[in-house]
Amino acid sequence: MTQKTPITVARGDGIGPAIMDATLQILEAAGAQLDIEEIEIGKAVYERGVPSGIEESAWASLRRTKVFLKAPITTPQGGGFKSLNVTVRKTLGLFANVRPCVAYHPFVETNHQNMDLVIVRENEEDLYGGIEYRQSQEVMASLKIISRPGTERIVRYAFEYARANGRKKVTCMTKDNIMKMSDGLFHKVFDEIGAEYKDIEQDHMIIDIGAAKVAAHPDMFDIIVLPNLYGDIVSDIAAEVTGSVGLGGSLNIGADFGMFEAVHGSAPDIAGEGIANPSGLLLGSVMMLVHIGQGDVATKIHNAWKKTIEDGIHTGEIFREGVSKQKVGTEDFTKAVIERLGQKPSQLEEVNYATESKGIILPPLKEREDEKKERVGVDIGLNFTGTPDELAAKIKPCVTDNLELSLISNRGVKVWPNGAPETFCTDNWRLRFIGKDGAHIKTSQVVALLSRLNEAHMNFTNALMLHKFNGVEGFTKAQGE
Repeated sequence: MTQKTPITVARGDGIGPAIMDATLQILEAAGAQLDIEEIEIGKAVYERGVPSGIEESAWASLRRTKVFLKAPITTPQGGGFKSLNVTVRKTLGLFANVRPCVAYHPFVETNHQNMDLVIVRENEEDLYGGIEYRQSQEVMASLKIISRPGTERIVRYAFEYARANGRKKVTCMTKDNIMKMSDGLFHKVFDEIGAEYKDIEQDHMIIDIGAAKVAAHPDMFDIIVLPNLYGDIVSDIAAEVTGSVGLGGSLNIGADFGMFEAVHGSAPDIAGEGIANPSGLLLGSVMMLVHIGQGDVATKIHNAWKKTIEDGIHTGEIFREGVSKQKVGTEDFTKAVIERLGQKPSQLEEVNYATESKGIILPPLKEREDEKKERVGVDIGLNFTGTPDELAAKIKPCVTDNLELSLISNRGVKVWPNGAPETFCTDNWRLRFIGKDGAHIKTSQVVALLSRLNEAHMNFTNALMLHKFNGVEGFTKAQGE
């Protein structure tokens, strides 16, 4: 008998317990060899006063099994606790989120019957770092983090996934016409890594038109690799375009850990009604079975699920008169899939995972030469109510030797010197000081400047050093500079 693979299971919130029950029933009926450890996460844990939404004993289980089948959980909006999904992904190094988005025409209504693409989303960085500050009474700020090694890993994973799964094209999407350094790095690394995969077609699109094309012409794409926030948005667009977000499964993968889930959320509005579609979580579990080397069971389940869809056994959100044969709830849909185990679809494409290996192994990160780093200035954030000229007049007497006030900006727009009178300003300003005549500056000069600002009762909020790397400025200019 095949040795059972330990996995950790969480039933989640809202419809989570119902669709997890359904998924586990199908896994058992299909002969999946699993040693299941259950943990509790999410809403109930938050309410017990655990701000992360996960207790230490649950972490211990995850570290033991390294495989996590997770039902949706409820994350507080707009305040309160941090997202547990993000916490798990970042804590366990799950750098890649993979979401296949497939149309099941003619059985599920869609305008794009040939759609079959995969979203590969960076999972740890970008604005999802949750590094935010209230900089003044009027201004909030969120820090966007894009790193070279983080980008290299996700881009290489996308190309390796393409090779492993017979995909022909990888598209990168960024907004590097605006965020020239952060998104610019993502695009640059995509081009660098892509040069090693000449057998795979590759291109780049600006995210706004790229997202529009996914919605209108998804057949243009095969694999799309994106930074975290764009990937989250585009993957939901793509899943919806297939006909139903409820049919989307998802995997989150790291160097030695995998988390498998549905694309959709906890849907508390329909919890307890018995109508939830378990397909998203079930297809996530299919990805899990492939990951742990039980591809034969994954094949059996996925083909049975496709046969169920073909036979018109549909839950309410995809039911259509004239196409669907029977409208069912969670329990009857589960039974229908189990009854079809061993059967194959006749119109939808049959799958076969039986010969697939256990995941993708990435090569080591590229070695990089150290760059010469020179400090050339400092940006200081400051709260002030008044005009740019009034602010400059108050700041100039505080400027220390060998520094000069280069510019003042507000919300990223240069407002001094020679700013436009029409520019709207809030109460939070950025002051840029540079070394005179391009001189390098010392920490002691910045400390002295901050001290003088403090003595002048100027309400500074932060200071960020400005550097050149191999002579290239490591900071952007303000709009209008």
